[in-house]
Amino acid sequence: MMRVAGAPISWGVCEVPGWGHQMSASRVLDEMREAGLTATEFGPEGFLPADPAERAALLAGHQLSAVGGFVPAVLHESGHDPLPGVERALNGFGDARTLVVAAATGADGYDSKPHLDGDGWRTLLANLDRIVSRAARAGVETVLHSHVGTMVEGPDEIDRVLDGCGVPLCLDTGHMLVGGADPAGIARRAPERVAHVHLKDVDAGLARRVRSGRTAYTDAVREGMYRPLGAGDVDIEGIVDALSTSGYAGWYVLEQDTVLDGEPPAGQGPLTDVRTSLDYLSRLAR
Repeated sequence: MMRVAGAPISWGVCEVPGWGHQMSASRVLDEMREAGLTATEFGPEGFLPADPAERAALLAGHQLSAVGGFVPAVLHESGHDPLPGVERALNGFGDARTLVVAAATGADGYDSKPHLDGDGWRTLLANLDRIVSRAARAGVETVLHSHVGTMVEGPDEIDRVLDGCGVPLCLDTGHMLVGGADPAGIARRAPERVAHVHLKDVDAGLARRVRSGRTAYTDAVREGMYRPLGAGDVDIEGIVDALSTSGYAGWYVLEQDTVLDGEPPAGQGPLTDVRTSLDYLSRLAR
């Protein structure tokens, strides 16, 4: 049986300054539960209470549990130690058991990134192994989220991580496709490295415009690059089948990144797309 969780980014809640209208935690959590979800990732810093007991109480009040959290961290700079920031995040995890790390560039947003040289790669890979070890001591599993506009984005960079360190992957089906990778291929080729999944569907035409530089990532999200599951060009069924065949028993976190211009009317907006995606998954599970 698939374990399906939600994520605040499906409601437009994002850590990037100026991303768009930010809905309240109360409404987002209410709508998660209304859609039938029973678990969620934390969302960006400040969305939920920092104190783990307060956070757990808030989620429990909406009949939700916590899966884990997304933590962007600068991993490639030799003069910067990412562990203190990761430890601060872990202090708020409570019972959540998945640390989703992205190799941040150090700049706000995901519209561009610098080139990484050999020294930078060695530093990044070593820091990933350090974070894996530190989180494991707290009973938390670390996964690396390849992400558009970070130091690990495209297929060559994903392969370099797979070959160069032991960190498991968060298989984000959308970011991998937008970055030029084949998420279904990775699910078939390296299922043993997949420990967490972010399920997205993508308009491949908009994704190509992002890769070519014709459209900025944020603009493409605003234009609807991420689609409800089954309405885009990602082989969601093939990915789920490959992972299920390999014995994957982790979370499938439903994510459809969106940018909101304002507060949606009650019962409309992101909730509609989340329900569409959940209906698609329920048909897959039959």
